Amino acid sequence: MFSLNKKIMSGSFWLSFGSIFSRVLGVIYLIPWLAMMGSAANQNAAQALFSTSYTPYALFISLGTAGFPSAIARRVAYYNGENKFLNSKRLAKVGLGIMLISGVVCGILLYVLAPLLSANSPVVSPAVSTTAIRFLVPAIVILPAMSAARGWFQGNQDLKPFGVSQLWEQFIRIIFILVSTYVVIYIFHKTFIHAVYLSVMAALVGALASCFYLATYYKKQSADYAEKSQQSKPYDLEGIGRTFKMIAYESIPFVVVGSGISLTQLVDQLVFKQVMENVLHKTALYTQNIFTMFSANPTKITTVVVSLALAVAETTLPILASSRSAGKQNIGDLVLQNLNMLIFALVPIVTILSALSFAINGVFFPFSFLGGRYLFWNIIQSLILGLAINSLTLLQALHYSKKAMFYLIIGLIIKLVLQVPFVTWLQGFGAILATAIAFGLVCLLSIREICKEFKVKLSKLTLNIIVNVVFAISVGLAATGMERVYLPLTKVSAFVYAAVFGLVALLIYLAMANATGLSKQVFDKKIGYRYFRYKHFE
Repeated sequence: MFSLNKKIMSGSFWLSFGSIFSRVLGVIYLIPWLAMMGSAANQNAAQALFSTSYTPYALFISLGTAGFPSAIARRVAYYNGENKFLNSKRLAKVGLGIMLISGVVCGILLYVLAPLLSANSPVVSPAVSTTAIRFLVPAIVILPAMSAARGWFQGNQDLKPFGVSQLWEQFIRIIFILVSTYVVIYIFHKTFIHAVYLSVMAALVGALASCFYLATYYKKQSADYAEKSQQSKPYDLEGIGRTFKMIAYESIPFVVVGSGISLTQLVDQLVFKQVMENVLHKTALYTQNIFTMFSANPTKITTVVVSLALAVAETTLPILASSRSAGKQNIGDLVLQNLNMLIFALVPIVTILSALSFAINGVFFPFSFLGGRYLFWNIIQSLILGLAINSLTLLQALHYSKKAMFYLIIGLIIKLVLQVPFVTWLQGFGAILATAIAFGLVCLLSIREICKEFKVKLSKLTLNIIVNVVFAISVGLAATGMERVYLPLTKVSAFVYAAVFGLVALLIYLAMANATGLSKQVFDKKIGYRYFRYKHFE
């Protein structure tokens, strides 16, 4: 069985922790932020405006980086392995310059396309949306270069700055959002629209904070880098332009897969308005409110679920990537370990969150039975998204990047084909169903390919699946029974109810996992307090 050295394992922890916790912070801040927006109508409008700005921004970030950071990381690791650290430094510097140019180009494109994107987005005022999108342009200019810097550390097998910089970026961004919103609304008495403008501009502030941290960390490592430079073989990197053309070619599958969810959200954003207003003849305000409930609000919650799936995938990536020549049986065992870990961690979280969908929706957003239903189905959809993204990541780790890209493109085409008829039929629920079907197929195709190539026996997941099915039925019955007796209708009561119910359900799941031997099958030990004492904070 393959294992990671302490440095990589510690780095994987920081990378996973930074990714998940930064997204948790991105959910928690919504409570005070939306409270400062005022009425439920203002809250819905603010969320719609914020979401329709960030979706194209996230897509342009994916396009701006184009998989280069990961490609740079792989090349840096390769040259370091050949004791050619001077080549690594030169490659990273040129890559940083290319990413800066890429950021400028993407920033200009986003600025120019902002009116077109806003005109086709489900917001009441396209002019306001255009301004909000353009507030994100400066962040786009610097983020690709920052991603290239993260790629440098990743290539040097130092993942800690990658994860910690994500935390810094999110923490400073949230502080700026909350402080600027308070100042704009309560001191200068401006509207919530001005608060949203500054809130989206917080992406720039967070990015600058992350850049500062990465620069400081690099300076601390300068002595180590100087020593590696002295011990390095002479610089012999010829044809660097050709090298970057090859990197660009290798990056295409990664950028397609990496932007999959953003592309899906953009389809929801741009197509939904056309169907609702031109086919179903709904008002712009009604369309905006439904979009907020089925997409803008739930995405804040479900992104945590998807990030958990990504964390599980990224933890096993280094092992899979380094075990390509170790035999299909060993790789098959590692894939089974990955799937077991994913199901063990992801399914119970989805079960608990879906059972508490009404209460959770009420904690973060205005209380609404319709909003709770939309959140419920989005959480179920996030399970499918998580499984699909994990399976695509496995394909990439096993050097089947083109297959991963091909399967995702099939999924996106199906999403486009189903979007109009399904939204016409079920409105917001139709968009959720179209995504679930598309990514469900992506997951099935990817898992089938992996099983075929590496002889993976999915029957070994039976115990995990049975325990989670029994747990889901039990939690569903308990939640239904509780709702007949008590339904929280204030944010405090909803929070307490969700916290108590969720904690009890989680403890029951862990007890079931220990009693059935599932935890021993997945982790080689029973899960208790000692299991969570992690030693990688050093």
